[in-house]
Parts: sequence; structure tokens; C-alpha cells
Amino acid sequence: LSEAPPGPPEFFGAAVDEARHWLFVEWVEGRELFQVGERELWEGAARWLARFHVAMAPELDRHRQEERLIEHDAGFYRDWIERAERFATQRDDGSAQTIAWLRKRHEQVVEALSSLPRTVLHGEFYASNVLVTHPNCINLTTQQVDKLMQFGEGVRVASVDWELAAAGPGLSDLAALVSGWPAADRDAIAAAYAGEPGVPSFSARDLDLARLQVAIQWLGWAPPSWVPPEGQRHDWLGEAAALAEELGL
Repeated sequence: LSEAPPGPPEFFGAAVDEARHWLFVEWVEGRELFQVGERELWEGAARWLARFHVAMAPELDRHRQEERLIEHDAGFYRDWIERAERFATQRDDGSAQTIAWLRKRHEQVVEALSSLPRTVLHGEFYASNVLVTHPNCINLTTQQVDKLMQFGEGVRVASVDWELAAAGPGLSDLAALVSGWPAADRDAIAAAYAGEPGVPSFSARDLDLARLQVAIQWLGWAPPSWVPPEGQRHDWLGEAAALAEELGL
């Protein structure tokens, strides 16, 4: 990430022995973004994400080779709807019919996302994978940190968990970041992203198509036997169906 904007944890080194692989990175004293309610900080994360996408796009082919990025291509998108459909047939909750309905319309999503400008993606730019911190946070109480970061001034955006880094449309990362926000707040966060110099123009429809693909990927992420923790449950099927209808697919 040496070519990316500052923020992510610093890499110190790596070593391999017969039994273990060691990776040494900076420990960031910060708060996970989903624990922070101030939208200004989410907008700050969106601006960092935009700068990252702009900085990495010109050398995308080199990054593909050097970092062995996952390719978000047509095959990648189709794999997820197929997984979602396969898992749905194992359930007895009526979801199979809805996902079959989505699959008939999914090729429009594949074509749209495949036509968007591409860059290096974080791959899972969800709020749980973004730490926000401030240089003066050390030894402060939680209340003091909240006050310090209230308006986003001088806040560091430290994105972590890069193992699914990919090549694809930057809106895939933005869609992950804005998931769960009401429309007005989602629009404000997207506007912060779009306002950074060099970001390719996009429409609200483009972002909604990326959000639909994110929902489908969650539907295909785990088999029916897996149950998410109480605080992390979300109706991805309902969101996917609603988006497909709003988009007129």
C-alpha cells in the first residue's frame, strides 16, 4: 500500500519458519467505524476510499500481477448468484423462489458492473473493517476520544483486513461502506466520495447496482447451517429484491 494515501496500518516485515508464517503490522489504536455515529467520519472514510481508488487505478495491470488481486469480473458476479441459489434450495423458507426471480434479472447487473471503470479494491470495505483514530487518542478516555473525533478533523482512516483485495469497479467498495444507511445519509456519503478529484462520474443507479451485487454476495456467503450473531443480522434477501424492483430489472 505504499502508493495508497496514508492511513492503513504500517507494514513492518514478514518472516517464515518451518512451522509458522509471521506478519508484523502496526497496532492501530482506533474505533471501528460502525461504532461511530457521526456521519462526518463516514464521509471522511468515503473521501479516503476515493483517493485510494484514484491513486491505484493508473497502474491496475501492474497491481494485478504483483498483488495477485481477485478479479471482480462477469464470472465472479455470476458465481455469487449461483451460490445464493444453491443455498436457497437447501432452505425451507421460501427464499428459493425470490432468488430464482433475482437470477433471471442478474445478467443486467453483471453487464452494468462490468462496464464501469476499474481500480484496486479493498474488497470488503465494510464499517467493521475501517478503524478511525486521531493522533492524540492515546491515554484519553472514550468520552474524550468521541469529542476529539466529533467533527472528523485530523482523523486517520485505517482500513484493515485486505486479504480479499481485488480489481473491479470502485463502487463495489462504496456500496459496502454505505450499506445499512438511510437514503439521505447514503447520498451524503456517496457525495463525499464523488467529490474527490479524479473520481469517475457515476449515477445513483450505478451505485444501486453495486449495492444489489453486495446483497447477493451476502446471500451466497455462507451455507444455511451458519447463523450470524444477533447484532450482525440483516435482511439481505429483502434488500436485494427491493433494489431489483426499484431498478426496474
